[in-house]
Amino acid sequence: MSVSDLPDELWARVLELGAASAALGFRDLCCLAIASRRLRRLSLHPSLWSGLISRDFPSQSQPSSSSSSSQQQQQLDPKSLYRTKFERHKLRMAEARRRAVYEAEGRVLACRRRLTELEESMCAEGDRMKATAQELDSLERVRSASVALNVWQPQVVHGRQKQLVQQCTVPVDSRFSALHMELKVCKQQISTYKNAYVCDL
Repeated sequence: MSVSDLPDELWARVLELGAASAALGFRDLCCLAIASRRLRRLSLHPSLWSGLISRDFPSQSQPSSSSSSSQQQQQLDPKSLYRTKFERHKLRMAEARRRAVYEAEGRVLACRRRLTELEESMCAEGDRMKATAQELDSLERVRSASVALNVWQPQVVHGRQKQLVQQCTVPVDSRFSALHMELKVCKQQISTYKNAYVCDL
């Protein structure tokens, strides 16, 4: 006994079980429809497509509150109704993907903006740290010159040291401590920016 000898009732039952168990989808039924005239006739049975509608579009299989929409759906055969629902679903999915892409692009843009801000902040903090280090170096020379004034030196060297001390208009010790603290804060801030930069990458 060959497969072609099976009665239509058995074939119909096989197709119903396949559709009910999700083993058969709309693409499978469309492929069967072009296999032979007999399978085409069986695959077009309304109960199969009604089952696919209930399975693939459960939220849309309920009766519509709009009378005109409900009447239009009742006029369509189940396969045509499935095609209509599938096309609408495909449009909704395409729109959802488009929105997801826009949202992802927005997040990427925001991330790039954040990274740019962090880079600018790190550069500004680096410049501040460099200026602080230079001022510290100058104060260190002033402090060394101030100590050297108490030691005998040649007149030329002594004059230079004295001039260097006189040009300093801020209290050396207090300013020196403040600059050390500022340098420490700069390093901590740069470290914070770097960590945030790595996390945002």
